[in-house]
Amino acid sequence: MNYLEVGSLEERQQFAVLQRQLPQLFTRVFRDRHAPQTIVVIPSLSLDRDELSKLHGAVHYEERLLCVLMLLRFPRANIVYVTSEPLAPSIVDYYLHLLPGIPPSHARPRLTLLSCDDRSTESLTGKILSNAALVSRIRAAVPDPMSAHMTCFNVTPQERTLAVRLGIPIYGCDPDLVHLGSKSGSREIFRLAGVPLPDGHEHLRDANDIAHALADLKRRDASLRRAMIKLNEGFSGKGNAVFTFDGAPASAVRAESTDALVHWIHDALPSHVSCVDESETWESFAHKFANMHGIVEAFVPGDVKRSPSVQCRINPLAQASVIATHDQLLGGADEQVYLGCTFPANPAYASHLHGYGARVANALAEKGVRSRFAVDFMTVYRDGHWHTTAIEINLRKGGTTHPFLMLEFLTDGRYDTSTGVYHSLNGNPCYYHATDNLTQPSYVGLTPDALIDVAVNNDLHFDAASETGVMFHLMGALERFGKLGTLCVGRTAADAERLYHKTVEVLNRESVRIRQA
Repeated sequence: MNYLEVGSLEERQQFAVLQRQLPQLFTRVFRDRHAPQTIVVIPSLSLDRDELSKLHGAVHYEERLLCVLMLLRFPRANIVYVTSEPLAPSIVDYYLHLLPGIPPSHARPRLTLLSCDDRSTESLTGKILSNAALVSRIRAAVPDPMSAHMTCFNVTPQERTLAVRLGIPIYGCDPDLVHLGSKSGSREIFRLAGVPLPDGHEHLRDANDIAHALADLKRRDASLRRAMIKLNEGFSGKGNAVFTFDGAPASAVRAESTDALVHWIHDALPSHVSCVDESETWESFAHKFANMHGIVEAFVPGDVKRSPSVQCRINPLAQASVIATHDQLLGGADEQVYLGCTFPANPAYASHLHGYGARVANALAEKGVRSRFAVDFMTVYRDGHWHTTAIEINLRKGGTTHPFLMLEFLTDGRYDTSTGVYHSLNGNPCYYHATDNLTQPSYVGLTPDALIDVAVNNDLHFDAASETGVMFHLMGALERFGKLGTLCVGRTAADAERLYHKTVEVLNRESVRIRQA
């Protein structure tokens, strides 16, 4: 087949034509559970390769969107799911047996699993595009392109090319708009939306720009002790670094000209920067910054602070809404690395999140964004109040996306922004603790089958009747990397927390026992 030139005007025009199908598709198909439809799932982490290499078991993160298999509960829905490596049959069976109201035997024929058989560091979408036969197999698995769409982890020009070759639209952010979700673009949107953000500078290009921006921040606030330096396209906190002003000469800070302070900062950067990724040096980080560009902003201080996140959705009809809030669980240097989340966010500041999230969503809708996305915040308890500032926009699916989707699909519930509580269709309140980073050396060698046996034998498995229990993901990373993800659902936040700790205790005990057997 003769394809349009990658990135050409003709390809972009054809993509725009496909995207104009989404509103009608949304109205005709998305709202009718009996409508025939096909969802092509491309769970590619199309991100910077160097940054992605820091993620242990990155290829298995393609499994996080297996939550979409829950859409097979719609009796005439078909799913085409493509991965770099074949999925273990037991993992697929695990999800199919979670389907509410649909026998797995009915769902399985409507699921097409395709694989590149390629474990390389190339993005999944890149692997697919280089395999014309695989592209043809995906096309053949779509009965009616007019009732089909593609869903992805994030949308780049690669995904746009694939959509055009498949002849179906993407329900996701147009790649021409993804700059709005960069660190620099986020700050611009926050200002446009009237949402508070840390003092800082964006669209910085190199170490010289960084030094001038840091000097400007210090001159505006002489008490400032630390500042953040962030790559525009860093993710999970691994593209961040912290600069400390310790030792900055007071005379340079007070001087009328910034030259002396800029000079001191420029010389101090190699020794005063701490990269969140400990494998990075200032030199390697500065090289990436020169290629990727980024921002500098004041470090948000506080003895009591949280890192909440708001999930929003702008549907194909341009209707924007807040759909969930989470408190993110962070670790690593200066607590910059995403480890997991709890749902929903603390009600003490949830109302701030709802309001700010709605403002950002409306601003992005006006820019043409049609997608799920998340906005990350920092909130600090000071003088008897929570003070919330916006940190970044993630115009993609992220660590809080798949646990919330899984809960939605299993319980048919809704998050109520008036109360900050989620209730299932049966009226049960639902809370959860989720992580992608449950890792232990003793888990290495465990198979998905062994994991499922442990869960069932220790009463951890999700119970549809009570709408509580544990669901696992990233199970493919378990045997080789000793890593998996969990979603622990309870009737209260305390129940979910206890269930998570019980799960860790059981897995630690049973993994040692299995290895010794």
